[in-house]
Amino acid sequence: MAGHGDAAGMEPVAPVLVVGAGPVGLTTALLLARWGLRVVVLESRPGRTAIGSRSICQQRDVLDIWSSVGADTITDEGLTWTTGRVFHRGREVTSWRFGATGPLPPFVNISQSRTEEVLQELADADPHITILWDHGVTGLDQDPSGVTAHCVSGASGGSDASRVGGEVVHGSYAVVCSGGHSDLLRDALGVTFPGEDGGDRFLIVDLRTDWPGRETERHFHFDPPWNPGRQVLIHPCPDSVYRIDWQVPPDFDLEAERADGRLDARIRQVVGDQPYEVLWATEYRFHSRVASRMAVGRVVLAGDAAHVYAPFGARGLNSGVPDAENAAWKVAFAVRGWSPPAILDTYDAERRAAALENLDVTATTMRFLAPSTPEQRAHRAEVLERASADPTSANEIDSGRFAEPFWYDHSPLTVPDPTRPGGTGRPARGTAPAVAPGRIVPDAPLPPAAVPLIQNAPPPTAPTPRVPTPGRVGGRPARLRQLLRGGITLLADPSLPYLELLAAAEKATAAPVTCPEPTAVREALPDLRPGELWVVRPDAHIAATLQNPTPEAVAAAVRKALGHDL
Repeated sequence: MAGHGDAAGMEPVAPVLVVGAGPVGLTTALLLARWGLRVVVLESRPGRTAIGSRSICQQRDVLDIWSSVGADTITDEGLTWTTGRVFHRGREVTSWRFGATGPLPPFVNISQSRTEEVLQELADADPHITILWDHGVTGLDQDPSGVTAHCVSGASGGSDASRVGGEVVHGSYAVVCSGGHSDLLRDALGVTFPGEDGGDRFLIVDLRTDWPGRETERHFHFDPPWNPGRQVLIHPCPDSVYRIDWQVPPDFDLEAERADGRLDARIRQVVGDQPYEVLWATEYRFHSRVASRMAVGRVVLAGDAAHVYAPFGARGLNSGVPDAENAAWKVAFAVRGWSPPAILDTYDAERRAAALENLDVTATTMRFLAPSTPEQRAHRAEVLERASADPTSANEIDSGRFAEPFWYDHSPLTVPDPTRPGGTGRPARGTAPAVAPGRIVPDAPLPPAAVPLIQNAPPPTAPTPRVPTPGRVGGRPARLRQLLRGGITLLADPSLPYLELLAAAEKATAAPVTCPEPTAVREALPDLRPGELWVVRPDAHIAATLQNPTPEAVAAAVRKALGHDL
């Protein structure tokens, strides 16, 4: 296949291969297409079918990434619950409300099926993206020039070497987003998937019902009378749909409960006598695993192909989408020659560290939610009993910490700043992290006037990536981060000679470089210090915070951010 480079005077560039057309794979394809690359998505299923709610809680920074590819519909249609309540044995022990903390909601609840539908509509409309259904990938071969995918067809399901037919598809790089059951591809890459399988079983039911007063409340029940010794989580979703998760006994049998009426009785214990409609029901055990490597040569693993976690805290898809963004800009910059091929090694360094952090957070949560030792059970009982009598102890109840952007403080692409020290990647619950190199730029509404971009001329051999024009989207104001995904961005205090510093950055790279008008940036970013300049990566993470920088210091920070010091 010819690459997009033909029209731009480049040598033909083979498309990037994306294995899997789930939400992480589609996000990866859309992000790669923003950089003008051709993408071929290889999906084992013969077509898409809507299957239940699955991953429902999408965090603000993931909504921000989706906004960059035009998927604001997910934010617009999603539901943000405002009140969280925790109960112990039927008694409420704590509650909290989410305040307005930015131009995007802190999260939305929306079914994964709808998320995938929105992303696929965008992918289908993008001339850079081709989706090949019924193409299960059974192997990936690499050489210095690219990647070859071996595909089979004739059955649905995961990659299975026993399937019939055969085809090869060539690409420049490959991003594997084919889910947790990607053993064949991981094995072929020499990647192990260590971890453990949770012993506890859970039941999910999506149901539609009118439930006045509960439309914007999430309820978490510990040891309720109607599920003694276990817990139940109730999430509201759009269109009067509620997602209910029960922890169930080891001998639970969903089909038997459907047949003899116990499932109805179980649901009635939660919703009462009101009419309801079951939309989907399934049972599962959680798994906790992280790949031994997430990048092998020209192939990277993303999403559940690279890591799986317990679901409490919503860290699955909310870490898979940042995987997609991290992989997409680095693959694109390697293809364009804006970064050396070794930039892919930093994907492993950054996103595997994020995966291990998520594994640690979710493992801590599951020790509280499903204690496996007498000591853990005694600790949970003591905390819950104490919180029932003393609400000030409620912050010790761990019902799942929501996902948050990982901090690339120790990345080889980050310039440390001793005046803005790094941390562990986990801010105190309910607090915003301090600004520092490696962390994502705080989002903020932009001033009412459009913020002009001072930008170098796009390289003659590549198109400028498609960056949404700031404006009111879905009734929301324009946002700072809408300006940050077009290449390298300089955020400068107005007192600096920013045109001179921009020129130095332009000389340091052939990649696009932009500098939003500094007075407007100062208004939107109170954390920007006098005389300071931030060098921002294409994924909106800060690569460097420089105080009264010289042109040479800016150029060095840009080159480091793009992997030229590796």
